[in-house]
Parts: sequence; C-alpha cells; structure tokens
Amino acid sequence: MTTLSVTTREKLIKRLQRIEGQARGVRRMIEEGRDCQDILTQLAAIRGAAHQISVMVIQEYAVNCLNDPEQYGSPDEAIARLVRTLGQLPH
Repeated sequence: MTTLSVTTREKLIKRLQRIEGQARGVRRMIEEGRDCQDILTQLAAIRGAAHQISVMVIQEYAVNCLNDPEQYGSPDEAIARLVRTLGQLPH
C-alpha cells in the first residue's frame, strides 16, 4: 500500500484548503448573481488546482512504485497497477 509522505500531505492539505475557499467564493458569486464568465473563470481555477493535486499524488505514487515495486508483488504488477490507476483519472 502506498501512502503519502508527511511533506506531501501537508502540501496537499494547504492546496485543498485553498480550493475550499475558492468553492465558497464561487457559491457567494452565484448567490450574488455575478456574471457567468466570472463564475466560470473561478470554476476553471478550481479545476486546475484539483488537477495539480492529482499530479502531486500521482508523482508520489509513481516514486513509491519505482522505489519498492515488491510491495505490489513484482515490478510488472506495480507498473500494471499504476497504469490502471492513471486510466481511472478524468481527462
């Protein structure tokens, strides 16, 4: 099983807190009847931030797979598992 390092967890938590703030901001924008373009711009920023979080987790997962593939049974199984996981991510 691959777990996140303490440093990565801290970084991810900070990024998620920022996303939470952005989401609250979008809710306020909707409640206030703000312009659709402004709302969509903020939603795009949230999506980009979420994507960056995914990239960070993928990187950590890949490094762990490469450093200790035997935890997955074999190097081939570690690679297969990583590829399956990547295939589940939205495009």
